[in-house]
Amino acid sequence: MDRYHRREFLVDVGRGMLVASVGSALAVDLGLAPPALAEGPDGRLTFGSMEPLVDLMQDTPADRLLPIVVERIKGGADLREFVAAAALANARAFGGQDYDGYHALMALAPSYQMAREMPQGLRALPVLKVLYRNTNHIQQTGGLAHETLHTVEPAPSASAAGGPEALRDAVRGQDMQGAERAFAALVRGPLDDAYNDLLYIVQDNINVHRVVLAWRAWAMLDLTGKEHAHTMLRQSVRYCVDEEKNLRAYAPKQELRSLLPRLLDSYHLVGRTAGDRRPDDAWVEKMCDRIYAADRASAADAVAGALADGVAPEVVGEAISLAANQLVLHDPGRAKADSPAKPKGSVHGASVGVHAQDAANAWRNIARVGNQRNSVASLIVAAYHTAGQAGGLLPQPYPLAAEREKIRDVAPDALLSEAEAAIKAGDQARACALVHRYGELGKSARPAFDLLLRYAISEDGALHAEKYYRTVTEEFATTRPVFQWRHLAALARVTASEYGHPAPGVDLARRLLATS
Repeated sequence: MDRYHRREFLVDVGRGMLVASVGSALAVDLGLAPPALAEGPDGRLTFGSMEPLVDLMQDTPADRLLPIVVERIKGGADLREFVAAAALANARAFGGQDYDGYHALMALAPSYQMAREMPQGLRALPVLKVLYRNTNHIQQTGGLAHETLHTVEPAPSASAAGGPEALRDAVRGQDMQGAERAFAALVRGPLDDAYNDLLYIVQDNINVHRVVLAWRAWAMLDLTGKEHAHTMLRQSVRYCVDEEKNLRAYAPKQELRSLLPRLLDSYHLVGRTAGDRRPDDAWVEKMCDRIYAADRASAADAVAGALADGVAPEVVGEAISLAANQLVLHDPGRAKADSPAKPKGSVHGASVGVHAQDAANAWRNIARVGNQRNSVASLIVAAYHTAGQAGGLLPQPYPLAAEREKIRDVAPDALLSEAEAAIKAGDQARACALVHRYGELGKSARPAFDLLLRYAISEDGALHAEKYYRTVTEEFATTRPVFQWRHLAALARVTASEYGHPAPGVDLARRLLATS
């Protein structure tokens, strides 16, 4: 994500005139104005020219919304406008404090990215699927009559807010108003600085939703515009305050809160230039295995040591991602059914592996956009987050050796069609082995992604299909060739697990697109 800074040479009057001339979104992009703290009558958040579309997302039953959206797209409306409006509607309705709500929010940007991989006539399909889910949940909770986010009075200044430590103290003290006011003041300054301040509270505990929400809210600014940064990012503040209540009750000892500053200090990691050493494949494999098998503190220490030794953050992040991938491939499946959508033996949805992979992906992305301190801190926390979960998993990873032998004689050109049949049969082992074999033969990844994309759209995925598909897409692209097909093999396994639970709204969306 690009960075931007205030132009200090502009006097206030000149800045105001220039903001007026270029518009608010571009002004925020250039650093000429802070993100807007949206404000309407009676403390209601409003979103300027976006408000009618945001209201539509909150006030329209899902079955009626999709025909309106398709008709507007047919008339030339940009798909990204609907994604942005849905994100703002979700934020206003739930404020990062509703489980189904923030899962819908976190799926919006991935659905838009998935749309860009679709053929022209079906491009809107993944977005329509998530719009349906998003609006349906907003409607179920009261529509426009139920709104969590309202205007907030900022602290008098960023200096009065006290910086990231004061924000963290307010969160730890479960002081929602104090945390909100502190962050509202911080976000009036340079936006990248405010985000770096926010990361102190994100790094304060390990929870997949804590980190993925913080990353997806930041990434969503590419669609909403940075003028809506406060609305998007304050959701993380509220989530963290809420979570602190649970931590006090169920996990009063927070090892990470003392471990992270100790590692940053003992390895002298703050303020040093990032290393550029890129070790060989054997080093990455060894670090992956170490993180996968280690306890949390040992894994964090190993990553801190590697960063201190000059290993490039991207390489460290690659090893963490591969360790999380191993949690998908070693998962024995659910011991019992959690719900009709997550039957016994399934590995999709809120499983140890999918959660670990989504979290590792978010930590890596945050490390890329954060300042130097937050880059190294996020990778240390990522290792801590990924490790300590291998107990009780399978001794050998998918694809299992016996399954790989079974499919050895499948013709190369038949591998993907056989994989699709395995997906439809719910055969995780066979689907995983077939896609892995396809990669071993040096085939193009795009046809495999196209196959798995279809089912990431058609199936419910227990709220995780879009995020996990996007995670695998990004991790595949940033992993060295010798390891990258592990990610697609894992996606094939998860796809076979989630098959058989069609997503609400997809059939309606297909019919509307077919007649548009």
